[in-house]
Amino acid sequence: MTLNIFNSPDEVIDGLAQYFVKVANESIAARSKFSVALSGGSSPKKLYELLASTTYADSIDWTKVYFFFGDERNVPQNDPESNYLMAKKALFEPLYIEPANVFAVDTSLTPNEAAQKYAEQIAEFFDDDEMSFDLVLLGLGDDTHTASLFPGTEALHDVSPSVKANYLPTKDIYRITLNAPLINDAKNIAFLVYGESKAPAVYNALEADENVELYPAQLIDAIAGEVHWFLDEPAAADLKEAY
Repeated sequence: MTLNIFNSPDEVIDGLAQYFVKVANESIAARSKFSVALSGGSSPKKLYELLASTTYADSIDWTKVYFFFGDERNVPQNDPESNYLMAKKALFEPLYIEPANVFAVDTSLTPNEAAQKYAEQIAEFFDDDEMSFDLVLLGLGDDTHTASLFPGTEALHDVSPSVKANYLPTKDIYRITLNAPLINDAKNIAFLVYGESKAPAVYNALEADENVELYPAQLIDAIAGEVHWFLDEPAAADLKEAY
């Protein structure tokens, strides 16, 4: 695990953009393609907008990038809450990404059907190879959830890599999410977290006593790859150990 701590949110996002470009180009050089699972939310949106800007748009051969989603809300793809719609507007449309390079969750299905179909799509993409994304982007909620792995939910107990329709009793909704075993099979995992309000969650994820039921982000531990945290100083303020 590597902690990358910056002074400001803008520096955090730029640092992750540079890392994204590096991993993408290394993956394309090694395997002629780059597979990435995107995160939703306002923080990743700023990252995607930066990647699509003139600063980074020409740094990657986007025709060789294949986009997946770490999780998705159980809403239509044209709903303002859709992670796909956010990424489409911030990244896919500005970069003229071909639809064949984007693997969205089919939220017109029932949650369980959508999860099963998405798992099948991922397996088909990797064919006979191990289902190992080149990069999985993650955020961190105030309750220490990541992707849609929320405290006290069923998906926290999964032991085999897959996609889960995870029911959130507190909100009476479903989320479609990569489970922790599938995330942990990735070659690279990157958390994007900034802001003073995130400091307790960062501490719980990295240094609190193990309790994955309460702090699901503790489940993320790359099997053979690397986990990078991209933080600003306020988000890292509660950490006690030296890294």
